[in-house]
Amino acid sequence: MILTKNTGNGTAAISTREVMQRAQSGGWAVGGYNMHNPETTQALLKAAEKTQSPIFMQIGRAIIPHMGLKAAFEMTKRITDESDAPFIIHLDHGSEEEVIEAINLGFKSIMFDGAHYPFEENIKVTREIVKRCHDNDVYVEAELGRIPDVGQKVNWKDFYTDVHEAERYANETGIDSLAISCGIVHGVIPDIAPEPLAIEVVRNIRKVVSIPLVMHGASGVPDHEISEVIAAGVSKINADTDLRFAFRKGIEEVWAKGDAQLEVAMSLGREYMVSATAQKMELFGSAGKATVFEKFSIDSSRKW
Repeated sequence: MILTKNTGNGTAAISTREVMQRAQSGGWAVGGYNMHNPETTQALLKAAEKTQSPIFMQIGRAIIPHMGLKAAFEMTKRITDESDAPFIIHLDHGSEEEVIEAINLGFKSIMFDGAHYPFEENIKVTREIVKRCHDNDVYVEAELGRIPDVGQKVNWKDFYTDVHEAERYANETGIDSLAISCGIVHGVIPDIAPEPLAIEVVRNIRKVVSIPLVMHGASGVPDHEISEVIAAGVSKINADTDLRFAFRKGIEEVWAKGDAQLEVAMSLGREYMVSATAQKMELFGSAGKATVFEKFSIDSSRKW
């Protein structure tokens, strides 16, 4: 969705494209974070307000089966309308059917996942998706390469995004940004260090692909590698697991002391998730970047 807020003087709007271009030209990365319920949605927005950071509010693979795309969008839109943060409501890993539904709902930013298709068919299908999205003023992110689940045994060279395929894919599909595989995984195993990222893969793709690059799966990755991958040319980074762990910690701490209302447990979880998300925003370099957008006032009666 376009960065937008209703004010007493009308509507101000900033496009997804502008945010991505600012990140790319400025050498920082904007974060994409998944929400799972109202409290996690509020936590992400509070972190963005706290750090003055733009934010991708991502409706992803967990929440869609739980409540459906329409309900997830309506929940997110309702809460973002109360926020002071410059936000983008973004469909993450959408299928063809979900992309069409997202367009009809009013999304202005989507990530289409055609990774299950053979390469040539992926190009064909993605090109069709891009045309439909661009006809409706929708920004398109797509992914090339394979990202394994945490703990899966892999030969990493088979999973990295191929630089020549990346060049073709970007040129022939017309996508607006490209998510790549450079050694990242979906998920985190606590206390086990992940494989080092293949920074050279990012550098090589950056040389031949001019559009912004995206990295999924930043949870558990050491801070110095995040800084290196941004310096190599990544302009958007997705993170989820670290933030869910923070939310869970708050819930478990409350209930470890005995029975308590669910709302009490979720309130502490929300507080911990705000802190964890703010740390990501500082690390990615998006903190303070919201100052280029129009500032909106927060309703003093807001409970969260």
